[in-house]
Amino acid sequence: MKKPGPRLVVGSLLLALTAGSAQAGNADLCFRGVNLSGAEYGEADGKEGINFTYPSQQTVHYFAGKGFDAVRLPFKWERLQQALGAPLDPVELERLKTSVAGLREKGFTVILDPHNFGYYSGGKIGSAQVPARQFAQFWIRLAAEFANQDGIVFGLMNEPYDIDPKDWLDAANQAIAGIRAVKARNLILVPGTYWSGVSSWETDFGKGANGPVMLGVRDPIDNYGFEVHQYMDEDLSGTHRACVNADIAVNAIAKLSDWLRSHDKRAFLGEFGGSEEPDCLAGLKRMTGQMAEDSDVWLGWTYWAGGDWWPEGEGNNIKPTARGDRKQLSSLVPNLSPAAPKPGSCAIIPSQG
Repeated sequence: MKKPGPRLVVGSLLLALTAGSAQAGNADLCFRGVNLSGAEYGEADGKEGINFTYPSQQTVHYFAGKGFDAVRLPFKWERLQQALGAPLDPVELERLKTSVAGLREKGFTVILDPHNFGYYSGGKIGSAQVPARQFAQFWIRLAAEFANQDGIVFGLMNEPYDIDPKDWLDAANQAIAGIRAVKARNLILVPGTYWSGVSSWETDFGKGANGPVMLGVRDPIDNYGFEVHQYMDEDLSGTHRACVNADIAVNAIAKLSDWLRSHDKRAFLGEFGGSEEPDCLAGLKRMTGQMAEDSDVWLGWTYWAGGDWWPEGEGNNIKPTARGDRKQLSSLVPNLSPAAPKPGSCAIIPSQG
């Protein structure tokens, strides 16, 4: 979920675009999933079951039964690697691996998500406190643990912010180079900075825009996509119940689709969500429908959020209540029955042949 920031961009321009009503159909998006939040909670030295939690079997079973096929799995970098440059903590690594194995047993693609917003213990990636090479070293260690495992995607970082785009690009490229250096061919999802918002992808906040800068991503095997996030509330942060900017969100997806086609790139919507308000329910259906319509450039999406510890009153919560399914589910279900994907188009580990 977003922090409020400079992301409500050029609303009048986007609203001038034709909103339309994209139909979901049986499009060949690769991933339709949910964020199962909880392992990123608490301080680094927190106790499992008290300060943080991985998804329970009950939660995993529920979302598998509803037809979701991907899980974005947030976790805390400082808990997995307790000092920069250090080996991964064996206890936390085992927790992560156990959770991943349980998700894979249910058929989920798993997107590993260090949910740190571009920081480690308060230090910004690319600063003297957290040099970019240390971020790369973290990914070298993590990638080696999951290299070339079927169904495992590497999400480099959740929502970097207050990092200049060129500095973030350098850090991302170092991490990608490290991942490929350990022979891991897994799909990599690369965010931009400024919380990686769809509607701000081409907006320059004074240090360059994500769009032109992130075209500098370098992957030796060209197996990556851009991870972007988008909400529909008043400041596009995902922290308010009313979805007054659904048109901006839908039109931003359509606009980014055009940008992706023009540059032969792909994207993945790692976070989006809304409450049970009617404008949000309609917006969710339109957003997923627009991506289905533009499935030639969209890898798919993961809704924010599920997870065992979300308060029942949290607006974006999609975990069922004692009364049954949340209303948001009905807006997502039309996109959970895809046609067969194009051969090779959804390969997470590309062939070496």
